[in-house]
Amino acid sequence: MDELELMPATLDALAKQQTAFPFEIYICVNQPESYWFHPEKRSICEHNRQLMVYLQNYKLLTLHVLNRSSRGKGWTGKKTGVGQARKILFAKILEDSAPDDIIVSLDADTIVKPGYLQSVAMQFINERALNAIAVPYYHPLNLDEPCDKSMLRYEIYMRNYAINLLNINSPYGFTALGSAIATRAKALAKIGNITPLQSGEDFYLVQKFCKMGGLRLFNTECVYPAGRYSNRVPFGTGPAMSLGREGVWDSYPIYPHSVFEPIKAAYDLLPELYANRTNHTDNEFLYFLQQNNKGKDIWADIRNNVKDFPHFVKAFHQKADGLRILQFARTKNRQNPVNEDTAITENLKLWFPGKPLDWLPRTPVLTEHSVEQLDRLRNILFEKEQCLRKTFIS
Repeated sequence: MDELELMPATLDALAKQQTAFPFEIYICVNQPESYWFHPEKRSICEHNRQLMVYLQNYKLLTLHVLNRSSRGKGWTGKKTGVGQARKILFAKILEDSAPDDIIVSLDADTIVKPGYLQSVAMQFINERALNAIAVPYYHPLNLDEPCDKSMLRYEIYMRNYAINLLNINSPYGFTALGSAIATRAKALAKIGNITPLQSGEDFYLVQKFCKMGGLRLFNTECVYPAGRYSNRVPFGTGPAMSLGREGVWDSYPIYPHSVFEPIKAAYDLLPELYANRTNHTDNEFLYFLQQNNKGKDIWADIRNNVKDFPHFVKAFHQKADGLRILQFARTKNRQNPVNEDTAITENLKLWFPGKPLDWLPRTPVLTEHSVEQLDRLRNILFEKEQCLRKTFIS
């Protein structure tokens, strides 16, 4: 939607792919039908119209263009937005694909290096049990200081959150970006395609893959999505950056590692929980899960319906999923807020014992750092996260 400016660069990057495998591109150009009747939205309609003409004349790749933007073809009712676009794209691809074909999801503003598709394909070929990959990502700098500060602050939030989860061996230590997902066609069909939400559809998709198993978080190549202001979806990179430009980061805090310690303790208690030898109310995370189940003893129900401890663990993680973990982290952090400087400093001390931190300025908020300082912090977290991603197996 409204990607006339950036789509050509994405297609050029795909046209330069150095891969032995044939591939085809599916694109959904979309917008709500109502945009045609709102003067302030008509420019989006016009840009989409021009993009459709550009795509119809594009010859370097085999394109399948789904038109949900021309007059009479836009979204109506509640079925609208990026989640719906991904759903109909995936549905069309599933119609055209064989079970072991690979589906690679990108956004129109995402650049990949020439070896990207080859690296993804080889990973699926070399690992037959692999169902999906949440691919590593890296936002390029824009050379615009306010924009880069917001983008880096948001990326630091995401990497800090992922590292905290990976560090406690959580099965939900993924970061979900719609521009950074690859899956076998049969795996996507098995989980019933994507839930067509207006935002966060990528999170629930990767969570489904987590629960099914066969998810990996590492690939030798990254994707490079654009970091830019946007309000086209309720939350995500664009809206976070727009709020961050105004200094509002309440929804994207830098969590201290202490927030995740009760989750790790709960994981360690699973043998006792299975044997019914522990009072779950003594652990904050277990108590939180219990309260979200209307106070019912969910563990007794699970015990009575599994045949052994491994199945109990699997059932536990079906309940204590990525959404519940995020809800718990937000709740605990609100109850005991820690300023950003303290949180990131204590986390770095834990993750990099003995590493000097004298380069990190002592300010209450990260956005007071320079772009160079934020970028250095981003890169340190990126390398740490990459090491942890390599060993993740769901």
